[in-house]
Amino acid sequence: MPRKRTEGTRAPNGASSIYRGNDGYWHGRVTVGVKDNGRPDRRHVQAKTEAEVIKKVRKLERERDSGKVRKTGQEWTVEKWVMHWYETIAVPNVRYKTRNYYWTAVDKYVVPGIGAHKLSRLEPEHIERFYARLRKEGAKSATLQQVHIALRASLNEAERRNRITRNPIRAVRAPKIEETEIEPLTVDDARAILAVAHSRRNGVRWAIALALGLRQGEAIGLKWSDLKIQWHHGCTVDQPCGKQRPEDCPAKQVTGMLTVRRALQRQTWQHGCDTEHRCGRMRGADCPKRHSGGLVVVEPKSRAGRRVLSVPPPLVLALLEHHEAQDAERLRAADVWQDDGWMFAQLTGKPIDPRADYGEWKDVLKAAGVREARLHDARHTAATFLLVLGVAQRAVMDVMGWSKIDMAQRYQHVPDELRQNIATQLGGLLWRGSDEGDAASEA
Repeated sequence: MPRKRTEGTRAPNGASSIYRGNDGYWHGRVTVGVKDNGRPDRRHVQAKTEAEVIKKVRKLERERDSGKVRKTGQEWTVEKWVMHWYETIAVPNVRYKTRNYYWTAVDKYVVPGIGAHKLSRLEPEHIERFYARLRKEGAKSATLQQVHIALRASLNEAERRNRITRNPIRAVRAPKIEETEIEPLTVDDARAILAVAHSRRNGVRWAIALALGLRQGEAIGLKWSDLKIQWHHGCTVDQPCGKQRPEDCPAKQVTGMLTVRRALQRQTWQHGCDTEHRCGRMRGADCPKRHSGGLVVVEPKSRAGRRVLSVPPPLVLALLEHHEAQDAERLRAADVWQDDGWMFAQLTGKPIDPRADYGEWKDVLKAAGVREARLHDARHTAATFLLVLGVAQRAVMDVMGWSKIDMAQRYQHVPDELRQNIATQLGGLLWRGSDEGDAASEA
């Protein structure tokens, strides 16, 4: 029989209720909030025994009090949630490359792997077994890391929006990534590259990579308007040249400032046709109404990426020489030249494509007799040179465009020359004046 309240009494508004129904089950009802229409959001639970239903009611009350009650409506699957998260939350708020990074993880791995699970019933063990299957299928550690990052971001957002009351990925250890030790180029390597690049078209682009450490998109996205040059008198007060303009001084000196304002990026073309009038083309690049693809100008990677750099005088002179060579190309191209002011341009004035830029880097390495290296290794090399020169960390962050100091651990490497220098200094400090120190100095 249903439990009845004492005659003449009444439970407070919003209080939970527990009773036995005519169906033989125990029922509980808990007010957890207010629905969008303004009515009370009252949840129902049931069990075979009173003790079980009390346990469920208390759980709902704790979730209500902590603000972690799951939203009402049809329960979402993992697939439905991660697709919603990607399309409506991630895409509008992250950069192009991050979107691609997330999409590969979601479409290729998460949805086929655990997409059928109910979102609220996803357990840490489900995720761990999912990772184990990927390893067994030969997935690399970087792939597992990619999947984990995307899944963690989506589940964290589900938790913030009360789609789940307990986030299972918090109990899952991130897959270990096998980091390959990056070996920056040596000073001799850099000099060999600069010697070869000097005689090649757009060769000063590699001097910028090695001296200033610009990212590829930042370097090929430079325009001449980003470079400010100032000439200075090089003569002494005792022997002035008598020239009013510094650029007319026989001993003139030059300084330059380079502002990183943008980056060039190749993006995949998207279909422009609607669902009712599909063009039938498999690739977005072949769609007659394609959009958002090709070479695209984007903001630097972070706020710190938008920076002003002081350019070494030899590099300023090399840029001036490059500017003269480009002026000659402009005259030869005549009407074909598209003058958008790119510092590194094709023979028609159009910007350099990242793929062509990467191919040129490989050709320069081969011609210089330098070992195989990624283009991004030039950025590691520039950061390491700053370490060797003893530049303060705060200044290094400014030059490299880092927003966090821990990036130094990733990009700055201790070369053998620096290790030997440290050892020599230690020897002089600890064994100064001893026979061992004298013998070491004689050797």
